[in-house]
Amino acid sequence: MHVSKLSKYLSFTANRDWFYRYSFGNAGLRSIKTDLGEGTVMHCWVPKTHNASRPNILLVHGFGANAMWQYGEHLRHFTSRFNVYVPDLIFFGESYTTRKERTESFQAQSVMKLMETHGVRRMSLIGISYGGFVGYSMAAQFPDKMEKLVLCCAGVCLEEKDLEEGFFNVSDLDEALSILLPQTPEKLRDLMKFSFVKPMGKWVPSFFLSDFIDVMCTDYVQEKKELLVGILKDRKISNIPKIKQSVLIIWGEEDKIFPLELGYRLKRHVGENAKIVVIKNAGHAVNLEKSKDFIKHLKSFLFDSQSPNSPSLFPLFDSLWSS
Repeated sequence: MHVSKLSKYLSFTANRDWFYRYSFGNAGLRSIKTDLGEGTVMHCWVPKTHNASRPNILLVHGFGANAMWQYGEHLRHFTSRFNVYVPDLIFFGESYTTRKERTESFQAQSVMKLMETHGVRRMSLIGISYGGFVGYSMAAQFPDKMEKLVLCCAGVCLEEKDLEEGFFNVSDLDEALSILLPQTPEKLRDLMKFSFVKPMGKWVPSFFLSDFIDVMCTDYVQEKKELLVGILKDRKISNIPKIKQSVLIIWGEEDKIFPLELGYRLKRHVGENAKIVVIKNAGHAVNLEKSKDFIKHLKSFLFDSQSPNSPSLFPLFDSLWSS
């Protein structure tokens, strides 16, 4: 069967997405889109019933398919203790804007406006990679509304000169964009090599990778490039505001997208309110690659250290995207 016909009639990615939607609904969440005005619409998974006696937690994804793919495996650990909110950032999933802003500051303002629309006035936050940039900006802009933060492999303290000085494993910004926003199976394999210590990409058939790209990687490509450029442009540590919340920094020791030194920079920048945990034999996708360790540290920081449950039943699907 031709690849395009296979994608049309038997999409592994679409089926996996359906499974996540079912599991999120089964976990007590509902899918809702909110018009924030001025051309901005954001999608979010919110509690079907808000429990006023529980704290609120916001799970913010990084670059990737949508919020479900990065938190589907971990959701069950939070829904019994928190009111859980899982938004799609702008230009991911079902969120978008007609405005021209491309900064994490604007993303942060939009997420906070979304939370206020749902009546959430104080919250803790877990941010993975780009989601950590957004979470850090929320903590800086809205200090009275943000409680604890977990920042996972979030290169908040990178500088524009880092790319020029060869700090990253890519030659220039164009190469970075082609890997982080893959449009061919070869580039998706490259992304998996950068994201995992033991990537499975070389064993995955090209038609499977093409299906994933067709379903998950073709919307808002130019806008996502602009988001990445916006992160890097004129960035200096001296211009990054300090935050005062309690922060847990989690990093994969072998992260090839945001090297571990960025985790230590972030720890030094935040100061005594920050703790860093380095997970061995893990790369950028530490939340998926070392799921049990990831959850163990989250629990000890956010509530307690119960024994984590078994890993995902779908490691092949989960491995496809996490940055």
